[in-house]
Amino acid sequence: MSSTPVLLKQTVDSESVPPFRKPPSSHRDREEPTPKWALKNLNTLESKAVPLLPTQDDLPCCDGVPMETERHKKQMDLLIDSLEPWLGERGYVSGNMFVYFSLKQLKNADFRGPDVFVTLGLGNQERKSWVVWEEGKSPDVVIELLSESTATEDKTTKKDIYQNQLKVAEYFWFDPFNPDDFHGFKLNRGVYEELPFSNNGFLSQQLGLKLIHWHGLYKKVKATWLRWATLDGNLLLLPVEIEAQRAEVEAQRAKAEAQRAEVEAQRAEQERQQKEQALQRVEQERQQKEQALQRAAQLAEILRKQGIDPDQFS
Repeated sequence: MSSTPVLLKQTVDSESVPPFRKPPSSHRDREEPTPKWALKNLNTLESKAVPLLPTQDDLPCCDGVPMETERHKKQMDLLIDSLEPWLGERGYVSGNMFVYFSLKQLKNADFRGPDVFVTLGLGNQERKSWVVWEEGKSPDVVIELLSESTATEDKTTKKDIYQNQLKVAEYFWFDPFNPDDFHGFKLNRGVYEELPFSNNGFLSQQLGLKLIHWHGLYKKVKATWLRWATLDGNLLLLPVEIEAQRAEVEAQRAKAEAQRAEVEAQRAEQERQQKEQALQRVEQERQQKEQALQRAAQLAEILRKQGIDPDQFS
């Protein structure tokens, strides 16, 4: 994992606050009214000449453009939902969210937010957008899901932005409909170098995990998906899989308890039968002794009738 945050210095012209406009989309590119943070800047410039940077509450957090396909949305959910429990408080994972890294971007935004991104060392509290100057660092890992309309941009423009401006330590792209189009890169001296594909995927040194192909059924769609796995090859489970696994463990525990109870009941029954048999043997011995005494008494009576003292044979 990365131990040193990537801090990006922001330079702002104190004499000119850039005009504000929301990131362009296919259906909205008109100029917007000056937002509150810009008015704050103007007021501050007049008084102290120290402009304030906008926070995530001041910036647009949605462009109204939906995901490309249902499978893209499910793939994004699969990656985020399985990594979030593993990360816990050690980091933040999200997707399809704007990542702001410069004020110039507010005027000439040329890319959407990453499909999936991970930032280490910061809390996992809810955010509207990832604002680099507010958070103090860029994402450590970015994953883009390719489509026919975005593949070229993901492989060129976005890749350059992640390399040169955001300086994202690891960048991956994957096409949910063409699983072979799967590549990974790590930042080495400011330039992305391609990671070796090994054992069905790529190693993320930042996370200490593997990003691998997994063929299976997810949300009623059977396909080759991208999933996180430990270095030993064990998948990071989704919350529903964790619950199912926990339920299976509980079911097995209950079954084992029932089997132990059955064994105990059988052992108790065996002990009861053994005690009953022992009592039966004692009763048989008592009856045998009683019968022997009766026969001896009868024999003594016969001897007395014949004038013989049975005691002389004692």
